[in-house]
Amino acid sequence: MIAPMDLQARVQQYLTERRRLGFHLRTPGHALANFARFVEASEHTGALTVELMAQWARQAQGGKASAETAARRLAWLRPFLRWLKQFEPQTEVPDDSTFGPIPGRLTPHIYRPEEIEALLQAARQLGPRDGLRAATYETLFGLIASAGLRISEAIALADIDVDLDAGVLTVRQTKFGKSRLVPVHPSAIAPLAAYRVLRRLQVRTTPLTPFFVGSRGLRRGGPLGDRQVHRMFGQLRRQLGWVDRGGHGRPRVHDLRHSFAVRRLILWHEQGVDLDQRMLALSTYMGHVKISNTYWYLTGVPELMALAGARFERFADAQHVGESGDA
Repeated sequence: MIAPMDLQARVQQYLTERRRLGFHLRTPGHALANFARFVEASEHTGALTVELMAQWARQAQGGKASAETAARRLAWLRPFLRWLKQFEPQTEVPDDSTFGPIPGRLTPHIYRPEEIEALLQAARQLGPRDGLRAATYETLFGLIASAGLRISEAIALADIDVDLDAGVLTVRQTKFGKSRLVPVHPSAIAPLAAYRVLRRLQVRTTPLTPFFVGSRGLRRGGPLGDRQVHRMFGQLRRQLGWVDRGGHGRPRVHDLRHSFAVRRLILWHEQGVDLDQRMLALSTYMGHVKISNTYWYLTGVPELMALAGARFERFADAQHVGESGDA
């Protein structure tokens, strides 16, 4: 039997162990702490039950949580509860039958080459006249599109992390607490070098200076903020009048990363290479913690559904030939 205060201690123990393995667990961590407080306030005794967890999940949004929101909240609890069973064997673990499964990932907007070029051209026209702001966003969006970086990874790059002689970026402490080396395409070297020269002419630079810097007011020479990037992208998106082809309602900066992965898979398919052999390389390059996140593109993106279908047809044909031969 676990007491409320013991539950809070177990939550902290679990989070400490997982974070040592490189998982940030920001949102799940807040959810687990909230759940522990809920259990304490409810004066629940005995093993943790699915009924108690469902009550906690429903209380979100002022007690008006949708089934999807409640299901997602239970999903945050599930890994912790499985871990907890080693200490409290009577702990129940909820499955999808409580609120139903969490809906699958939404389809991204896959940019056409001409859309990416239009985005960079629009960024190139940004003021003021010193050109730093325009160069910052043109180079930033171009790098995300050509290297498949997350926004957080791109804006966290320091000057020392961009080795243009070797053509390699050092991406430090990424989404899952790991660092990796990311080779960049030769076509990206010249734009990155030109931006570095312009930035060094206009702001004081050290090896630890952010590679992409703010250009206005107190932010000049400082790191770009995530909100700044999204706000500027939204301005350019409205200017370009794009129509969304994904499931998010509007094209996003992050869809540049998705577009990179999809175009690479399409290219490999056209070249006739074995995609299964290349998937691990792509997963490592993009910093995916699980290779299943990379395989998702084959079934979750319309541009690649045909490839997955063709692969299945080849597999089915081979099975049919084999069975005919056995007969």
